[in-house]
Amino acid sequence: MIAELKTMDTPTVSDALDELGYRGNVIASSTLRPIDPQAVIAGPVITLRNELLEGTQSVAERAKVAKVYQAEIEAHNITETGDILVIQGIDGVSNMGGMSAEIALPQGGAGAIVSGGIRDVPHIKATGYPIWASETTPVTGRWTLETAEINGPVTVLGCKVMPGDVVLADASGVCFIPRNKLQAVIDIAGRQRDSEAGRVAAIKAGRSLTDPVVKFQHGSRQG
Repeated sequence: MIAELKTMDTPTVSDALDELGYRGNVIASSTLRPIDPQAVIAGPVITLRNELLEGTQSVAERAKVAKVYQAEIEAHNITETGDILVIQGIDGVSNMGGMSAEIALPQGGAGAIVSGGIRDVPHIKATGYPIWASETTPVTGRWTLETAEINGPVTVLGCKVMPGDVVLADASGVCFIPRNKLQAVIDIAGRQRDSEAGRVAAIKAGRSLTDPVVKFQHGSRQG
């Protein structure tokens, strides 16, 4: 199913999610921006939730003792080939960076979706590890955030995501697919893709816009 999903794009999958009643599961690339607009990833989700650190110590005090509570490395350690890390992160600081991307790749990680900041963008690009994030920043999160949970429920810009769900991300945006709806999404999106391919072929062949083959029908999308 993942291999089939990779042959599709997020607009087609978004239409399928609409039909199944999951409109809130799609996030635009203007909100979750890809480091590499050419990248496409699809796979099962590992989740991680970060929270702001509590306590009376200042950032400077925490930095001096160098005690780190950020633990996305632990998520990389349990990654299986093709898994995608989805982080409910903190705005204004980095939730992962270049070294994290370096570690993720040998573990088989296919990419990451981060609600919150990331940093080391040139380093990440050099690794080839695809990331979609809501912001970039030079500021480390090591002294500001702590990882509260791995493989529990997370919320990404209003969309609830569970470990084991599936994500498809490309230049247009990010689609989160509930695990038990994956086959239904593939079936609907496949019909839409094939219908649209037929319409495109008819238009290129010079068929009239009033031709039933060219006109919009249920099962094909139009803009």
